[in-house]
Amino acid sequence: MVEIFQKYMGTGLILILFAAAVIYLLLYEKRKPVRILLVYVPILVLLIFFNPLFYRFFSFMVEDEIYFRLGWLLPVTVVLAYTVIVIYQKMQGKKQLVFALVAAIVLIVSGKLVYSSQLYSRAENPYHVPQKVVDICDAIELEGREVMAAFPGEFLLYVRQYSPFVCMPYGREVIMGQYNELYTLMMSDEIDVERLATLAKQYLCHYIILPEDKLLLGDMEEYSYEVFANMHGYVIYRDTTMNFSLVYEESE
Repeated sequence: MVEIFQKYMGTGLILILFAAAVIYLLLYEKRKPVRILLVYVPILVLLIFFNPLFYRFFSFMVEDEIYFRLGWLLPVTVVLAYTVIVIYQKMQGKKQLVFALVAAIVLIVSGKLVYSSQLYSRAENPYHVPQKVVDICDAIELEGREVMAAFPGEFLLYVRQYSPFVCMPYGREVIMGQYNELYTLMMSDEIDVERLATLAKQYLCHYIILPEDKLLLGDMEEYSYEVFANMHGYVIYRDTTMNFSLVYEESE
């Protein structure tokens, strides 16, 4: 729970400011409805979040990879905005302007621009996913059935958004820190081809997509993978031993 919350905190400064704002409202806010919404509710959410019994129950009923989303119940933005306004209104003259500027600067430097992450890019098409995702998924899709493909990390958030027919052996949980040997190998600077092929076949991967400049220790063809296509700086390898029928045949 602590580790999950640390990842949720990011740089941590925003939640430090949030905690300070909650303490301030606890001491000085007199209106009961406001205290319930902006003080007691956040405290209750945190008590639930750090409750070991609830964590075990949540993990059993759902999955612990999304446990961090409970943090979304914390009204961080509302509490910070309300507290800044309350303090601002208690000041007069130039003090108000100075406080407003300081508060704005502190909030700005407390985090980083979310769109600076490599997981975001400027929209290139109506699907709002990188064009390379569209082209590669279109190339490997088969009408009437699903295919399994191992993608590098930069594709993870987009493939499932674009195509319901292209499946992956791992998802965003690996970005959140969950270990997956195949994904770890895919993201390595050097890839042991024998191990890659073994893991990919265990996950029944029809395709493996790798950057063209990825250093491969071995020959993919020796392990029944052929070059299917090259596009956008990536090589698409196809398992020659798997069934690529357009539809599943029903048993008679």
